[in-house]
Amino acid sequence: MHKLWFFLFCVLACASCGKKYKIEGTSSVSVLDGKMLFVKVPSGDKWVDIDSAEVIHGLFKMKGIVDSVVLASLYMDEDCIMPLVIEPGNIDIQIDNAGIVVKGTPLNDCFNEFVMKKNSLDDRAYEVEHEESRMIMDGKDLQTVHEEISKKRQQLSDEMNSLVKAFIQDNYENVLGPGVFIMLGSGLPCPLLTPLMEDIISGAPDSFKSNFMVKAYVDAARENMERMKTAD
Repeated sequence: MHKLWFFLFCVLACASCGKKYKIEGTSSVSVLDGKMLFVKVPSGDKWVDIDSAEVIHGLFKMKGIVDSVVLASLYMDEDCIMPLVIEPGNIDIQIDNAGIVVKGTPLNDCFNEFVMKKNSLDDRAYEVEHEESRMIMDGKDLQTVHEEISKKRQQLSDEMNSLVKAFIQDNYENVLGPGVFIMLGSGLPCPLLTPLMEDIISGAPDSFKSNFMVKAYVDAARENMERMKTAD
């Protein structure tokens, strides 16, 4: 169920009737040559291809007409490899062994900046876990190790929550805010509302709360949480 919520991005109209988009991509990952890439959007309980291209000598291109701005996903075969915004303009996708970068249009640039900041925090969190192992191997007092590492973990958690909250708040009125909000619930076993998500909802405008995917998630989460209380 939670995987479904991760990918259920809403399609929001943004007054861009009949405008053109063009995707130009490069890949330095040799195993991608000859592979088909697909841009998909959700339609009911299915994923629908709206565009596709074959990677040839590290290059691929797509183009089309966009009637509304869409938070979609880039797929290779049946695997989702990156969210992206389909909006008017030239979208640049770069794939290498370090990851995938999508930029070139306003919302994709905005999302890419967010992803880079999040990746930086993830890298720091990874280093904290290694630091804990090194401290234990060096024979440091376990209580001291626990206190120092717990403090650093909490600091990083607070930074991540602040980053996510600010990003969603800044994008309440476009596809990125609802999309990242739904992503927050993707790692949970079922739709639930964490304190961070409750905080985001409480300060959100009606336009965000009434977004059909946000509303569906929140309604399901509240129902699940009420069911858990009753079970206790």
